[in-house]
Amino acid sequence: MRRWLLALAGAATLLLAGCVPGHRADGDLTDDWPALPEARVFVPATDACLPRITPVVPAGSYETVDCARSHLAEVVHVGTFAGSAATGPRPEPGSPALRAARAECDQRAREVIGGDWHAARLALNIALPTTAAWLAGARWYRCDLAETDSIDNTRPVNRVGSLRGALVGDNPLAHRCFDPKLIGENLNYMAPVLCTEPHRAEFVGVFVERDMSWADFLRAAPQVHRRCMALIAAFAEVPDNADLPYRAGSIFYPPSQREWTEGDRGVRCFLWSDDRRLNRSMRGAGPEGLPVI
Repeated sequence: MRRWLLALAGAATLLLAGCVPGHRADGDLTDDWPALPEARVFVPATDACLPRITPVVPAGSYETVDCARSHLAEVVHVGTFAGSAATGPRPEPGSPALRAARAECDQRAREVIGGDWHAARLALNIALPTTAAWLAGARWYRCDLAETDSIDNTRPVNRVGSLRGALVGDNPLAHRCFDPKLIGENLNYMAPVLCTEPHRAEFVGVFVERDMSWADFLRAAPQVHRRCMALIAAFAEVPDNADLPYRAGSIFYPPSQREWTEGDRGVRCFLWSDDRRLNRSMRGAGPEGLPVI
């Protein structure tokens, strides 16, 4: 009987003073004062790339770079909190308002890259105004997409070039085949390899777990494994029946606890062949390509 493996990721206001020549009062207290400009709330730019990633964006240190230069993230959307989400304190992780904002970020990211960012070495982050800016009327949220080092190390890495269309066609960012490295029965890391090279794992898809809390998810490995097995059966085009555990097992990567709390519930699933090496993709392999053993 196959096992499963679970991988856990992991404003101040400046007052400027100067000297100006003095002049005598002319008796008119209103004619020498220009009208004050209308106050504007800072909103970050869309379609921009960023030299750093921060969960809060102070206007005073805001900076963007050309996407043709080295950068850490790309802005895929700037949205606006509205309705009840725009009243009261700034939304925090776990709040319905922030979960809704992240869902909007998720959709916009898919539109920009041409697919599900969970299926690639990508991470989606949401950035908010400072508390002071929120109190001053800022109601925006920013969606930042970044390339990561690997499926195991989700630390953003510097890249050159836009991510637009990144999942259209054959792209090196997409998850494909891996050779899992274990210490005992624990997954250490997933080494990416070509699907034509000997390997034991292959990315098959993502399912969304909407209802579980993080604590419940950590206790639900059998249910999560079953959801991944259904994706494996569809990917390999084999029957989803009692023989399936004798064809393959599963490896699954959930979001981090922080991402889960913010509303990212996409669980990445991998076909795992723990007792034989594969030398081709199992997509559409059928019962003969992925036989019962």
